[in-house]
Amino acid sequence: MPLSWNEIKTRAQTFSQEWANEAREEAEAKSFWDDFFQVFGISRRRVATFEKLVKKLDNKPGFIDLLWKGVILVEHKSRGKNLDKAVQQAKDYLTGLTEAELPKYILVSDFQYFRLYDLENDSHTEFELPELVQHIHLFGFMAGYEKRIYKDEDPVNIQAAELMGQLHDRLEEVGYSGHDLEVYLVRLLFCLFADDTNLFDKGIFWQYLELQTKPDGSDLAMHLASIFQTLNIPTDKRLKNLEESLTQFPYVNGKLFEESLPLAAFDSQMRTMLLQACALDWGQISPAIFGSMFQAVMNPQERRNVGAHYTSEKNIQKLIKPLFLDELHSEFERAKGSKTQLQALHKKLATLRFLDPACGCGNFLVITYRELRELEIQVLRELNKSGQGFLDIREIIQIDVDQFYGIESDEFACQITQVALWLIDHQMNLKVSHEFGQYFVRLPLTKAATIVHGNALRLEWESIVPKAHLNYILGNPPFVGHHLQSISQKEDLHLVLHDIKAAGVMDYISAWFYKASEYILNTKIKVALVSTNSIVQGEQVGILWSVLLNKYQVKIHFAHHTFKWSNEAKGNAAVHCVIIGFANFDTAEKRLYEYGDIKGEPHEIKAKNINPYLVDANDIVIVNRNKPICDVPEMMYGNKPTDGGHFLLTEDEKIEFLIKEPQAEKFIKPFISAREYLNNEKRWCIWLVDAQPNELRNLPEIMKRVEAVKNFRLASVAAATRNYQYHTLFRQVTQPKFDYILVPRTTSENRKYIPIGFFNKNHIVSDTCQAIPNGDLYLFGQLMSQMHMTWVKYTCGRLKSDFRYSKDIVYNNYPFPQNVSEAQKQKVEQAAQKVLDTRANYPDSSLADLYDPLSMPPDLVKVHQALDKAVDLCYRSQAFTNELGRIEYLFSLYEQLTAPMVKVDKKKRKTKATKA
Repeated sequence: MPLSWNEIKTRAQTFSQEWANEAREEAEAKSFWDDFFQVFGISRRRVATFEKLVKKLDNKPGFIDLLWKGVILVEHKSRGKNLDKAVQQAKDYLTGLTEAELPKYILVSDFQYFRLYDLENDSHTEFELPELVQHIHLFGFMAGYEKRIYKDEDPVNIQAAELMGQLHDRLEEVGYSGHDLEVYLVRLLFCLFADDTNLFDKGIFWQYLELQTKPDGSDLAMHLASIFQTLNIPTDKRLKNLEESLTQFPYVNGKLFEESLPLAAFDSQMRTMLLQACALDWGQISPAIFGSMFQAVMNPQERRNVGAHYTSEKNIQKLIKPLFLDELHSEFERAKGSKTQLQALHKKLATLRFLDPACGCGNFLVITYRELRELEIQVLRELNKSGQGFLDIREIIQIDVDQFYGIESDEFACQITQVALWLIDHQMNLKVSHEFGQYFVRLPLTKAATIVHGNALRLEWESIVPKAHLNYILGNPPFVGHHLQSISQKEDLHLVLHDIKAAGVMDYISAWFYKASEYILNTKIKVALVSTNSIVQGEQVGILWSVLLNKYQVKIHFAHHTFKWSNEAKGNAAVHCVIIGFANFDTAEKRLYEYGDIKGEPHEIKAKNINPYLVDANDIVIVNRNKPICDVPEMMYGNKPTDGGHFLLTEDEKIEFLIKEPQAEKFIKPFISAREYLNNEKRWCIWLVDAQPNELRNLPEIMKRVEAVKNFRLASVAAATRNYQYHTLFRQVTQPKFDYILVPRTTSENRKYIPIGFFNKNHIVSDTCQAIPNGDLYLFGQLMSQMHMTWVKYTCGRLKSDFRYSKDIVYNNYPFPQNVSEAQKQKVEQAAQKVLDTRANYPDSSLADLYDPLSMPPDLVKVHQALDKAVDLCYRSQAFTNELGRIEYLFSLYEQLTAPMVKVDKKKRKTKATKA
């Protein structure tokens, strides 16, 4: 195992003294370099080769004096020889090496002088033998305090994960599959990582495979089995005559190598894949990333987008910092200078317990563990300000992996999580070694995280970790909308949300919020979960949060508004998320994180209260209503054809149809869907609501279409559609009998306003829109205002990030201004008319053109601003200056209009209508 720096310096001093002041012959070079390697506790024979035959740049053969593959090339000369020529000679050898053999360093020497070249940084250092101790830090890569770099751009990354994926595929092709294959690959991962981070003596796994196995790979499985078995046997219980190449492997424990696996089978190609993997520097990768990448490459269908399957560390930090890390760092700052307080904080860190109930490959747990260990180092550094050091660092490090718990339905991911935590633990141990000058390693493994393979929604979390022992729940449970859920997922949802009406429309992730709220009741446990933004928008808020707030007394402590979930993958699907931190108790320190740009950085805002819409307002929820809470005309759904397209016509199809059957013209009506409306396109439909039977029988082309509609519906999987008897009609007929205001149900979030318009009753409105019969200019003005758009933004559902307007949630619950004077109403009407007039000035531009934020005409912007002000003044005497002021006012007014029906907070917060 690697030595402490103090031991290395002592050995370097002895080496310098023994080899100084004597004339040396080049023939003694082997002894010289054997002794030099022993300075770092390394057997030269195990890692490096003398007289490596290569072809030089001129294609002539040459012998490298000493080569440690991928690490260092040594060229040695007799005392007094020209070292410049030695350097050039060494560089000439590089062209004869394979990519995996290329060194990071070149060292030339003549016994008395050393010249070390760092090929990566294109720098060199020269010193004499007596000065070795002063320059020993340059050889940290040999001592194990610097990670081995085999190639300039070859840390373990997506390419390495794909290489292991290919090995997985080949093993599966030969019949090695399932659980055995997953465990096998996890063991290989551990060995590859251990080989590069001094869990093993540096490079012994690679060296063993290269030297001990046949090129055709026929005996590779046998040798791997021997290594795995050796790693599971304590050194004092191993066979006395175990060959030396195996005795060098340490006892690992941790049950990683305990299970007996059947022998695999390798060939030459597979052996090459594994050796190529060995040539990479597995110590360069974060265990938080490689686990998810590696899991993804196990599925060839997902391999193209492997980077999309892990959570970026940046997003993890957004959750863990406000959940616990910021508070711990503040506590550390307060404790500085006080030994008693620092020791108390250190003890506290060692008692914290964390649960991720959907841990995947352990990303959140690994980053959390690393951050705790980083803070522990800071605490110990502060305690050691005197520089006296610690007698034994092993007795000082208190944080360990057994403080972490996880639940995961994928067995392979469970194994990856377990190993990833051991690996990050070792990385942090190396950091401790470097920080305090004592080599620190936890082998054999005596502690492990508790990672349970199972369905978190069907397990009792109390049986995994008693709530009395737990401090935090965190993670990123799966997002699955109700339309995309499997049968088993729907069963999970109903099992957990058994006492919630309309649970069938909930996103799958809502079950984790419910189960966590149930678990933390009457405790001080804090929870933070990443979620799709659907649970803080639209009807899901009223369904879920009314129970969480009332039954489980949940209080939201912090929240990130909608932001785009990001990673490094190309072509990854857009996922719009929120982060919600909550507990069963209140706190005075509440924080909201707002995003001016969902791809950008958030701004932190202190809040008095955070409600389920992630707004600084009282805890209220908005429920579905079939009637408006204010005195306004009702909104209705559009007409739904469910016709297989047989009742619908394009402009060209309409012309062609009427040539065949001109008598049908009175049954052809303009058809307005959101697409046609927003993009100024024309579409038509066959509308037979008032058609007489004798008329239809004389219209054969129409009857053909009716027959086609009938057949389409009879083939439907929905019984209600199959049983619908009115084949001449749309499946849902809700056409207004009067002229109406049209509101598209879906519109881009990028638009500052939803483009709303007027239509006469002869325009058939599609179910992609909603209609308000008898809607007037004043109502139009209210709906086209920023006040209404603010309400839409916070309360409506989303389709991805686009607004999904709902009459039952958005319109029927909208708090229209009360007690509006006639003069105020007229100003709104006048401003609304100017909006319509300005639109009309652009007959060749569609509404999509006019309301695109980049192409919106300045005069249209100006008249909308005037309309916004007129509507604002209907609410209060001063116009609003920002969105936050608007939504707080609207929630307050909504609460007044609906109290006490949806009130949650018994302690009503006083809300003054002051300028925002």
